[in-house]
Amino acid sequence: MALSRTEPKSKVRHISILGSTGSIGCNTLDLIEKNPDKYSVEVLTANSNFELLARQAIATNAEFVAIGDERFYKPLKKALRGKKIKIGAGKDGILEAATRPVDWVMAGIVGAAGLQPTIVAIKHSPVVALANKECLVCAGNFMLKEVENSGAILLPVDSEHNAIFQVFAQEQRKSIEKLILTASGGPFINTNLKNLANVTPEEAVAHPIWKMGPKISVDSATMMNKGLELIEAHYLFEMPEDKIEILVHRQSIVHSLVSYVDGSVLSQLGVPDMRIPISYALAWPNRIKNPGPKLDLAKISTLTFEKPNEEKFPAIRLAREALRKGGVLPIVLNASNEIAVAAFMEKKIGFLDITKVVEKALEKFFGNKISLLEDVYSVDEEVRSFAANLIKMKLFL
Repeated sequence: MALSRTEPKSKVRHISILGSTGSIGCNTLDLIEKNPDKYSVEVLTANSNFELLARQAIATNAEFVAIGDERFYKPLKKALRGKKIKIGAGKDGILEAATRPVDWVMAGIVGAAGLQPTIVAIKHSPVVALANKECLVCAGNFMLKEVENSGAILLPVDSEHNAIFQVFAQEQRKSIEKLILTASGGPFINTNLKNLANVTPEEAVAHPIWKMGPKISVDSATMMNKGLELIEAHYLFEMPEDKIEILVHRQSIVHSLVSYVDGSVLSQLGVPDMRIPISYALAWPNRIKNPGPKLDLAKISTLTFEKPNEEKFPAIRLAREALRKGGVLPIVLNASNEIAVAAFMEKKIGFLDITKVVEKALEKFFGNKISLLEDVYSVDEEVRSFAANLIKMKLFL
């Protein structure tokens, strides 16, 4: 199992944040700012938001920053003029950031783009906090093998997996009956199937509870995020697909549960604030104060749970099929979804077309097995090209 409970030795943790300008990165920096005696930020990366990256680097006195989009190297360099901060750019710059020795890495780069930097970070750092579910979805066995070989500790940051980690009794894993992932249901839980066809990108990213980036918000709206989380849970906790249940919990207070054979069901509760799971990973195996609001159950008064409607949200079914059949299919699921979500955000396809594209891609690439990590990258590229052509030619209809 990738998760360990051996306490890191460092008193002041030297930190690297891969994807520092996204919501995960910004929340991590907020927590560090509130606990300046415990952490020292050494490395920051971003894809294109060079202005925010520069401000973060100056505020934290970082040693190294990298911008993924090379077009913004010169503007970033100009923004950091006079500062003793080393700058990298492009893929090589991001990978250099991942190799720099620190005590703790936040792997927060969104999508499959985060896979290679995360694997590199696992090889070079003792603790990696994983906020990128796509890494395990695309290359779960390879990632866990790297964790085993390097001796690194992998800590889940997704609120659902972090919740399970907090109540998962590793020494009693044979007594665990099932894992229960909770889902908010997104903004369209009460929208009928007919009206979903007319959903706009602006409506899809307007999550009623969580504040997330656009891609993750759309995944929440289609419930693909829950399918991806199911696959991630399978790898993190070595749990078969049929022992992972998904329930819609609209209040987003119970972040996931572990059911034991004696009838006990343990859960982690908290307000819907990503700083809670981030703080747990940041301070683990200890805890730090979180400046966010605290849970008031009397005020909430009611917690509800229901099974998801897989007719309206077929993404969950597709994810289960991809995990059961294995091979390249988890990679196909993720890559085609990323392309379809991007097309939806550009208003090239409709909301319901996202899962149609994914299903067509799963039908096309069924069967092949993956033996090398390099195969993951080549399959990912091939699927993206296939999905883009499906969309261009309207072959998913």
